[in-house]
Amino acid sequence: MPMERTLTCCFSGHRPDKLPWGLNERDPRCAALKLSLTRELEELYRRGFRHFISGMAMGCDLYFAEAALALRETCPELTVEGAVPCPTQADRWPGAQRRRWRAILDTCDLETVVQQNYDRFCMLRRDRYMVDRSSAILSVFDGTPGGTQYTLNYAMDKKLAVLLLDPARPDAPAARFTP
Repeated sequence: MPMERTLTCCFSGHRPDKLPWGLNERDPRCAALKLSLTRELEELYRRGFRHFISGMAMGCDLYFAEAALALRETCPELTVEGAVPCPTQADRWPGAQRRRWRAILDTCDLETVVQQNYDRFCMLRRDRYMVDRSSAILSVFDGTPGGTQYTLNYAMDKKLAVLLLDPARPDAPAARFTP
């Protein structure tokens, strides 16, 4: 089920340790960010995007996947792909997060395992996989170094349209950058 690159948007965002609310998804800032993700996904859908790829990391990746799956309920032609760096991605996560990850993957239209064994580069390969198949990237990014910054830099090198949500201002509209 390969999707047209021009109709595909991938996602990259922070894990809970970089979010002001950590794992507390009841925090009003987390709720505001999830609402912003939903609003941006709806706008991307209105602009013609039909396939959304999540890297399935704990935190913002899972928020994005859940929002895309919820949108699919009213837009059945929308598809959601979980791009897993390796099969053991969630093995060391807390039990509830592991079950959430599995439930999301089981609901996705496509599960892509980028490689079979963990190595120190598998997350970066997963990020390149997503960007190489997309024409836009939606991201939750606070400006700090790490995997999200790497993915955004790679996306800009590949001339993707970039939409940035700031976790410190979760209800603000996304900043938009076009190639």
